[in-house]
Amino acid sequence: MTYFRSVINAQSAFSAQARRAFSTAMYGNNSTAAATGVKKSCVNPEMLYLQPRWHAKKDLASQQQGTGKVLVGMIQKRWNSASAQPIQTGSIEKLRNIGISAHIDSGKTTLTERVLFYTGRINQIHEVRGKDNVGAKMDSMELEREKGITIQSAATYAAWKDFNFNIIDTPGHVDFTIEVERALRVLDGAVLVLCAVSGVQSQTITVDRQMKRYSVPRICFINKMDRAGANPWKVVEALRTKLKMHAAALQIPMGAEDNFKGVIDLLKWKALAFEGADGVDVVESEIPEEFMELAKAKRAELFEHLAEVDETMSDMFIMEENPTSEQLAEAIRRATIARKFIPVMMGSAIKNKGVQPLLDAVCAYLPSPNEVTNAALDIKNDEAKIELSSDDKDPLVGLAFKLEEGRFGQLTYMRVYQGMLRRGGFITNVRNDKKVKVPRLVRMHADELEDVDEVGPGEICAMFGVDCSSGDTFTDGSVQYTMTSMFVPNPVISLSLKPKGKETPNFSKALNRFQKEDPTFKVHVDSETKETIISGMGELHLEIYVERMRREYSVDCVTGKPQVAFREAITDGAKFNYTHKKQSGGAGQYGRVQGYIEPAEIDEEGTDAFFESRVVGGNIPTNYIPACEKGFREGMLKGFLIGHPITGVRMVLEDGAAHAVDSSELAFKIATLNAFKEAYMKANPVIMEPIMKVDVTAPVEFQGTVIGGINKRKGTIVDTESGEDYFSCVAEVSLNAMFGYASEIRGQSQGKGEFSMEYLRHQKVQPQEQMELIKAYQKKQKEDQK
Repeated sequence: MTYFRSVINAQSAFSAQARRAFSTAMYGNNSTAAATGVKKSCVNPEMLYLQPRWHAKKDLASQQQGTGKVLVGMIQKRWNSASAQPIQTGSIEKLRNIGISAHIDSGKTTLTERVLFYTGRINQIHEVRGKDNVGAKMDSMELEREKGITIQSAATYAAWKDFNFNIIDTPGHVDFTIEVERALRVLDGAVLVLCAVSGVQSQTITVDRQMKRYSVPRICFINKMDRAGANPWKVVEALRTKLKMHAAALQIPMGAEDNFKGVIDLLKWKALAFEGADGVDVVESEIPEEFMELAKAKRAELFEHLAEVDETMSDMFIMEENPTSEQLAEAIRRATIARKFIPVMMGSAIKNKGVQPLLDAVCAYLPSPNEVTNAALDIKNDEAKIELSSDDKDPLVGLAFKLEEGRFGQLTYMRVYQGMLRRGGFITNVRNDKKVKVPRLVRMHADELEDVDEVGPGEICAMFGVDCSSGDTFTDGSVQYTMTSMFVPNPVISLSLKPKGKETPNFSKALNRFQKEDPTFKVHVDSETKETIISGMGELHLEIYVERMRREYSVDCVTGKPQVAFREAITDGAKFNYTHKKQSGGAGQYGRVQGYIEPAEIDEEGTDAFFESRVVGGNIPTNYIPACEKGFREGMLKGFLIGHPITGVRMVLEDGAAHAVDSSELAFKIATLNAFKEAYMKANPVIMEPIMKVDVTAPVEFQGTVIGGINKRKGTIVDTESGEDYFSCVAEVSLNAMFGYASEIRGQSQGKGEFSMEYLRHQKVQPQEQMELIKAYQKKQKEDQK
């Protein structure tokens, strides 16, 4: 046995190729097995060197004495699943597509690192800001490892017991919210990670809203139970009050902060401790007497909350029957999939505690792809809603939800909803009816690629060499189904950008690529100043792209002062009656328009400009009406106060006149544009500025200073909450007043404070500020004309 272990340890130091060669020499591979007819002990020769390590562990486990027992099955899976095999067709019930989402710094990437380790996808744990400078597996971008934040969502797949996972780790920072949007658009379930100290924070509420938008069931994991001030019951209560969801814990902690030893499973009615190197050994034992009363109370509480959302549990509650663990588990699954209940797990990812039970909960309570209703629109049948089947024999329907520029060209992330996607097969882009061949099909493991020949319904993969846009639907050509698009928020901040020195082709190449990858990143050239303007979701968002241009394209850029995305709007209605007449010899220009404009609410689809024609009797020929609408929409693009887009206007065209010779589309377009400008100035126009929801967390001793700083920026305090050591404050502040706040909060709190902000709404500015903005715009106009 000693000799055998020495051989195994020697193998551990081998490179991947050496291990493969060693395993093949000792055990053969699939081709030798087919030739000789001898079936080998393992289907995956590359990982055979790990098999004996489990057997040695099993021998040790069987010798363990006492009340605890090691869950040997888990250890076997930890080593045996290290190269997750392609999911077998027909096993869709054992597939889980999950996202890991949370507020920034809640431990999402740290948790994902443990998930990959326990499922055997990686052989060593690396921390997000680890001393070894390797960084977490899912933070593959150099910038992510430097800053210790997730910038792009990263996908991987793994196997746990007899289940297969597709996992997407998403950013927590609000500036990269589009990454969360498109991940949740294609996922069937999610793990919402919360900090045991901070609880439900601003971005938690945003992520929850996104999950509700795409009808995604979720499990909650209360992380950082080892931190000072950890209080899981405060977090569970916040889930109920702030997210307005029924939530209850499936576990209680054994100790907290430095004394956190493990958890008690309220369904299995066992205490779980996590021992051995990196918490690999899950030890079950009887519940200690000191936790028995709390365990009984929390199990009763779980039953009560389930009775409110599940009919079977409600009947048992009324009849005063005690449910079995199996009945509770079935009810939790029903209520979770119906999005009426959030099961709450807890642990500490950094201390390797509580992750394996979370994986079991994902398998037990989150839905498989065929348990989720996915609908498409049938273009051939007037966009009628069609329910997709999750059947591999039905016509292919897939959604390209993310694009990335890879080493081998454009990488297109695809979620397959029904049918089979095969390498070398032909697929049709429904948007442009273009038929393309799939030259290469891969699974993603962060920044690594693993080739596959085909993927079935419910799976997430990536394609190379397919030119398309984010949100395109692909079919096999036999049907014309299109998936509904995802929600894309509007940019809130802009910067002028120019390269240092002479402009190179790489400048425009980088901007084009980033625009294609990220729908919230916009680029345009200012028609007056001829400057390149980039727009995004926040200062950090734009800063990251400027830094990526320098690193990836060797283009150093100079940025101008940040510009806020102001909007203009009207507050009253106004009538117009405008005649455009121009005579210059020969056929002239003539068009008269009459009607009114009025304020309008932005609808659910985000439309903020409405045009209506009530012209009767042919006073304006019908072929000129589209030109009138074009003139109105052109006027909406650039306001007449400070040159920013106009929002929330309805134009009603009531009457007009045309000339048999001189009227044209151009004449009516100009007439409507000028009529709109004339009426606009009479409709009490105002300037609207973006208001941000700001969430500040800082030590209690700096509370007065921090709140004073927000008041100085003319912010409105909405809510404050004080804990033992830290307080949190939610405020509404204009984006224009938030520039430079990052350095201010650090100075006010000795570097211990942090804040996040997200766009809330546009609100009209103060009259004095409006006058100043108009004067500054007029002054700039005069300077540009010189």
